[in-house]
Amino acid sequence: MVEIDVTCNLESFRRFLINSTCRSFVPESYMRDPEVFPEKEEEPGSIYIEAADKVTLKKIRDITFINAKDILGIIYTSKSGNTRLKWRELRGRMGRVNGDASTNSLVNLSMARVITPEYVEELMANSAQETPAGETVEPQDEAGVEAHDAAGVEAQPANLPSEAQGE
Repeated sequence: MVEIDVTCNLESFRRFLINSTCRSFVPESYMRDPEVFPEKEEEPGSIYIEAADKVTLKKIRDITFINAKDILGIIYTSKSGNTRLKWRELRGRMGRVNGDASTNSLVNLSMARVITPEYVEELMANSAQETPAGETVEPQDEAGVEAHDAAGVEAQPANLPSEAQGE
């Protein structure tokens, strides 16, 4: 796990939430609508959307899709508990994301353009320096495969069932 603290727009963080929790079953119309967010109350893992106005649209599996306006904050905890992130509004649809992220979440954050691949590499380099006994930390997907190929190019995540993406 690494600590992140970055500024990003709300749409990027919304894409991260969808990619991390419900990409395999989110209705296409919800995916395209910037006001539709996944919310999840049960453990393990949770997503809470703090908004001035929100309406429940539909529950699919353990995710409740909501239409939310004037979002003030979002709290996300992964199923494994290894990722805990908060998005807080700064101005308009811009906000700040901070918290602890697993390597899988770093890949999902990068794919959603919350963070850049260069920022991921910087975080991993700093994390490797802080790892005791000379161990190195390599980004990995859910199957334990390194997230970069031999040339150091970021690998694209596979379209896995939501249970595998639910990090």
